[in-house]
Amino acid sequence: MSSKLPINLEDLLRQRKVEGDRIEYKAGWNPDPTLHTLCAFANDFENLGGGYVVIGQDCDESGLPVFPPMGLPDNQLDRIQRELLGFCNLIQPPYFPMLSVEQFEGRNLIVLWAPGGQNRAYKVPRSVTARNKDYRYYIRRYSSTIEPKGDDERELISLTARVPFDDRYNQTAGADDLSPRLI
Repeated sequence: MSSKLPINLEDLLRQRKVEGDRIEYKAGWNPDPTLHTLCAFANDFENLGGGYVVIGQDCDESGLPVFPPMGLPDNQLDRIQRELLGFCNLIQPPYFPMLSVEQFEGRNLIVLWAPGGQNRAYKVPRSVTARNKDYRYYIRRYSSTIEPKGDDERELISLTARVPFDDRYNQTAGADDLSPRLI
């Protein structure tokens, strides 16, 4: 099985190439905090390039991953992906992270790569399963997902449609478009 991630999974889990505040570990599938974090990474308030959510990987009190990972049972992988698709449609505007089902130390993980979105500012319901949706913005502050208040919320809204050049996608670009001389 080929990984869709732009980074080696072991490097990601061991925090070798990505700072810890850009990785969120979730021991199991819990939609509300996962969607809040995805929204915060999509908003990319600090222009750090978004982040990763690793579902099935527990962490200790200091935020470091605990090995071996808890993992996710095979019979839950499809259900989690279906629910995630539905919940991502609730993000306004809709936002879909890159999803990759990975195996690490014989256990299943779902890794979500959430780069800064093209259409920020994003908001998501406080409770994605509630009948009445109460939409909120979320940002990352250090290693926490928080609701921005006051100046932070105004600044987030002012970032609308201003995606840093190096975070913009070019769907038609290929390897031949890269210049070895410039690299």
